[in-house]
Amino acid sequence: MGQSYRENVFDRLRETLAPIAPLSRGLDFGGGDGWFARRLMDAGLVGEVVPVDVMRRERTIVEPVIYDGETLPFEDRSFDLVYAIDTVHHADEPTASLAEAMRCAEHHVVLKDHTYTTAVTKATISILDELGNRRFGVPSPHHYQRGWEWLPTFEQGGFELCELRHPILCETRPLLSRFSNGFQFIGRWRRRDGDVPEEQRDTARQ
Repeated sequence: MGQSYRENVFDRLRETLAPIAPLSRGLDFGGGDGWFARRLMDAGLVGEVVPVDVMRRERTIVEPVIYDGETLPFEDRSFDLVYAIDTVHHADEPTASLAEAMRCAEHHVVLKDHTYTTAVTKATISILDELGNRRFGVPSPHHYQRGWEWLPTFEQGGFELCELRHPILCETRPLLSRFSNGFQFIGRWRRRDGDVPEEQRDTARQ
């Protein structure tokens, strides 16, 4: 039996952060129970990670900061890294949430989410999303990215693309992997006018 979905996603996240790690402080946007925050700190990739979410899970690993879903309670550029794992599509306005997340990033933003091109693909994502989140009481409004329509939001926010991988291996269970991995992607951006430390600079690749 292969690794769990979260373990596989963490491996993709670790690969994406490898060229710029270690980082001092990170914000886990939509951090859920704090599992990714704890793993990143334990792995030495980020010194401190602050999860933020709109609700507290019954069981938490790292306590989240709770906010109103619109304005993050942090100063501009107050984190070296802001990342979001399968959360932006849960927002009422995904691009507005991305812009708010970018506001808090001094240097780097990482986004792991879904993309679709057909109605069938969107329906498949929606079903899997409902199955994965209903038990946690997390709403699934199905606001997934069609194609790459979110990418201009990063450009407008002053970030340049360093890496974009699609598809990526997130699901290893045979039946689910057939449907799931094709709409999974991960990307990393850096602020164009940020004074990125030399050891965190890398050549863009896609």
